[in-house]
Amino acid sequence: MAKLIKAPPKFAHPEWTYSNHANYNSAEKQRASSERLRAESDRLIEEADEMAKRTQRDVNKKFEQRIDDVNFWKSELDRKLKEVKDEIEMLLTYKTRLENALEACREPLDIVNRCLQMRENRAGIDLVHDDVEKNLLKEREVIEGVMALLQRTLDQTTEQIRIMRSKRYSLEKDLNDKFSALTIDEDCRDCRDDNPGLSFKPLAAKIEANSVTPVDWENYSNENILKAEQDRKNAVDLRAVIDSILDTTEQDMQKQVDDTNMAFNKRIRETKDTKNKLEGHLGKVHGEIQDMEKNLQRLEGAIESKMGPMKLSQTRLDARTQRPNVELCRDPVQYRLIGEVAEIEMNVDKLQSLHAQADADLKGLIRNQLNLEEDIDVKSKTLYIDEKECMGLRKSINIKRY
Repeated sequence: MAKLIKAPPKFAHPEWTYSNHANYNSAEKQRASSERLRAESDRLIEEADEMAKRTQRDVNKKFEQRIDDVNFWKSELDRKLKEVKDEIEMLLTYKTRLENALEACREPLDIVNRCLQMRENRAGIDLVHDDVEKNLLKEREVIEGVMALLQRTLDQTTEQIRIMRSKRYSLEKDLNDKFSALTIDEDCRDCRDDNPGLSFKPLAAKIEANSVTPVDWENYSNENILKAEQDRKNAVDLRAVIDSILDTTEQDMQKQVDDTNMAFNKRIRETKDTKNKLEGHLGKVHGEIQDMEKNLQRLEGAIESKMGPMKLSQTRLDARTQRPNVELCRDPVQYRLIGEVAEIEMNVDKLQSLHAQADADLKGLIRNQLNLEEDIDVKSKTLYIDEKECMGLRKSINIKRY
């Protein structure tokens, strides 16, 4: 074992000197390299620090610009949202006006139908298709046309309100997104290196797949505003149309109601005038009937008064037939008695003929009296229907502009 251990080798002095110089040189090179590295480190640290500060300033500036952009579009959206909300409120008011106008048409329509139905109860010759009925039918047509127009306009208004509410939702959603983004960006802008709660987010440094370009971002809000403005203008135009429709329909209905009332008043005057004339004729006929009845009594009395002379003449003639023999003479007395009988018979025949004619005329007068009384009753019923029932109902018609 002792034979395996050898003494360390001996170096010469030059080798010792070379080794020391080599160590000196190596150390000096390492120190110089270290000094250069430290200097580079100081420069890089300062440069990195300055770059970080410059980058943060640039980022903060970009945040300010972004916040200004968001605030601008937020203010535009706020303004447009207010206009849309105001327009929705006005449309709701106009919708209420349309509903009230439509509801107000139901009573006049009911009155027109009731008038038409009641006038079907007119009797006899008065059941005529007159100007009143023509105007009532036209009035019903006008009211039904107005109701149909109001219903269509109400449907359009309801649809426009739905559209405006949809635009309001889009604007509010955009505004909420802007508010959330603004809150996030303001927090990010105000955030500093020494803020507590900071942490590393190595996966955050990327572009999200569903992100949009600034141009797309601006276009989205701009399109929302433009579409909302177009729909708002449509709503304004619709309100102008509604004003025109409410004004026109009110005028049309009022004009037709006035025309119908005028026709009623004219017809009532005509019926009253006719009824007065009929009553005047009835009075005359009634007086003539009384006179004719008296005339019949006088004729009957005249006929009855001729019975005595007839009996006398015939009795005398019969008595003279009893004269004997040659005394049975056709003397003037005999001829005059025969003539007297003939005269009485002729007068009685005339009186009876006149009595028959007078009786026929009396019956004709009575028939005319009955016809006049019936016609007067018909006119009275017509007047009650037109003046009391129909015009009484029509007083409650109140056409007004909503």
